[in-house]
Amino acid sequence: MKQKAYAGAGVDIDLGNRVKGALPRLLAGTHRPEVLGKVGGFGGLFALDVRKYREPVLVSSVDGVGTKLKIAFALGRHDTIGQDLVNHCVNDIAVLGAEPLFFLDYLGTGKLEPRVFTEIIRGFAKACAENGCALIGGETAQMPGFYQPGEYDVSGTIVGVVERKRLLDGKSVRPGDVVLGLASSGLHTNGYSLARQIFFERMGLKPTSRVPELGTTIGEALLKVHVSYGPLVQKLLRRFNARLRRASRTTAAEPGAGSIKALAHITGGGFVDNIPRVLPKGCDVVIRKGSWQPLPIFQLIEREGGVPECELYQVFNMGIGMTLIVAARSADEILRFMAGQKLRAWRIGEVVKGSGRALVV
Repeated sequence: MKQKAYAGAGVDIDLGNRVKGALPRLLAGTHRPEVLGKVGGFGGLFALDVRKYREPVLVSSVDGVGTKLKIAFALGRHDTIGQDLVNHCVNDIAVLGAEPLFFLDYLGTGKLEPRVFTEIIRGFAKACAENGCALIGGETAQMPGFYQPGEYDVSGTIVGVVERKRLLDGKSVRPGDVVLGLASSGLHTNGYSLARQIFFERMGLKPTSRVPELGTTIGEALLKVHVSYGPLVQKLLRRFNARLRRASRTTAAEPGAGSIKALAHITGGGFVDNIPRVLPKGCDVVIRKGSWQPLPIFQLIEREGGVPECELYQVFNMGIGMTLIVAARSADEILRFMAGQKLRAWRIGEVVKGSGRALVV
């Protein structure tokens, strides 16, 4: 059969259709009862059950995974990238108290490789199922000549919902509150341009180089999946902001009331740029180095990178993937609860009077 002209130009529509034929099976585990229609429509349909809320607020976010993709390309491993993207997006809306409803993805590549496509989508589906989030649509673009051979880019959009009076906006944060830090699995999805320079240029490692202190290859360590804190955050809010939940049924509820006052996802910008995003005027946060044990990969970066310490805490999460600002009276109980959830967490700082900054001392 003669090759079609568009396929000859590098865009094989028929191949794309065959590869996408497996989507209903891959996405079955992400189904929620609110999803209408089927995969492959011009738009995804989601019927929000507004009866569950007094004042539902939709919360959305869009992101990518940056140059972590370069590690996936080098190792030919693509099953974790989709998880990274979904979990990152879930965390971004979790800091507002929102639970995820649905996710949409974008994949752009020069040539569609069925194995790579399937691994990426499988990662999306796995993470969506773990987060209770429906994967309701996406776009796959074949753009020959635009990407280097064997490379692609991914991004995703998430939409969630939160009751207006349960929205975590940081307005109730006060001096004397305590900052808790939740353990990360590694770099998550930020700082990879600098990390690649340190490991591959400065240290001369290859992605397949085994590093004894990491117990694995540097590539495997760099591909560790970005942790999703979304399910834990919902458990914490149900447990420790229950007073707010009860009050939200009346007009007397105080927005932001409850033991958990504000969350920050520690992504690009580290502590220095992310924590101030949830601080009210008149408050600083002091983060105390040494109050937690950084992962070995961060110790390696600090020892071999030649990067000023102050910059490390602005580029990398340094072992803390999310911070919680909580009422001091509840800090120890919250830490015990998180230990019961098998997640490492530490008291890493406090709120003091200031001008909206995060200080690492």
